[in-house]
Amino acid sequence: MNTAPSLLAIMPFPEIDPVAFAIGPVAIHWYGLAYVAGIMLGWLYARRLVSSPSLWADDKPPMTVAQLDDFLVWAAAGIILGGRIGYILFYDFAAVADNPVRAVQIWNGGMSFHGGLAGTVLAMLFFARRNGIAVWSLFDTVATVVPFGLLFGRIANFVNGELWGRLSDAPWAVVFPNGGPFARHPSQLYEAALEGIGLLLLLALAVYGFRTLKRPGFTAGLFVCGYAASRIFVEFFREPDPQLGYLAGGWLTMGMLLSLPMVALGLWAMLRARRAGA
Repeated sequence: MNTAPSLLAIMPFPEIDPVAFAIGPVAIHWYGLAYVAGIMLGWLYARRLVSSPSLWADDKPPMTVAQLDDFLVWAAAGIILGGRIGYILFYDFAAVADNPVRAVQIWNGGMSFHGGLAGTVLAMLFFARRNGIAVWSLFDTVATVVPFGLLFGRIANFVNGELWGRLSDAPWAVVFPNGGPFARHPSQLYEAALEGIGLLLLLALAVYGFRTLKRPGFTAGLFVCGYAASRIFVEFFREPDPQLGYLAGGWLTMGMLLSLPMVALGLWAMLRARRAGA
C-alpha cells in the first residue's frame, strides 16, 4: 500500500517560538525553562516525601529537609554536566573531536538522559557519603521525582522541533520544520507521556500505595526498569540521531543499547531490596 501522498502533510508543526522571552540581548529558551521547572517541581515533591515519616522504614526519613535543600545544587550540577558530557560521548564525539568548541554549544544536540542519570548518581554518591545519608534511600527519593524533569524536557524537545520520530501516516503525525516534507511520529510527546506522566503515576502508586520507600532501593529499581522499558518502546517510533543511524543490522538504536542494561540493573535493585527487607 502506497502511503506517500498521506505522508506529505497531515498536521503542520505548531508555530511555537523556542525562545520564551528575552531580557535585552539575553534570550530565555523553553528548553532551559523546562529544566528549571523539572528540577523545582521535583525538589518540592521530594520535600514532601522527606517530611512524611510514615513512608519510610521505622518512620524515619533518611535525611532532613535542610539536607535535601543542600542537595538541590548537587543534583542540578549532575544533571547538566552529566547530560551534556553524556551526549558528547554517546552521540557526538566525532564532531566534538573535530571542533572542541562544539562541546559547549548546547544547542547542537543538547543533553543525554543516560549521561544526566550517570551524573546525578555520582552526585548522590558523593553527597550521601559526605552527609551520612543512606545512599539507597537517596536514590529512591530522587528516582521518585525524576519524571517531572523527563515530562518537561520532552515537551521542550517538541517545542524545539528536535528528536522527532520516524515517518508516519497516523492522524496525529506532525510535519516538523527540520524533518523534511513528510509527517512523522511526535515521539517526544510519546516519551513525555510514558517517561513523564506514566512513570510519575507508577512511582506514586508504589510509594503511597505499596510503601516501597520502606525497602530501600526498590523504588529506584522500579524507576530504572520503567524508564528503560519506556525508552526502548519509543525508540521504535523515534528517528535515530543522523550521525549514528541504526546499529546492528538496521533496527537497534543507541537509545536502545544504553537502555537494555538498565532493565537488568533495575531488576537487580528491586530483588536486592526485597531480600534485604525479607
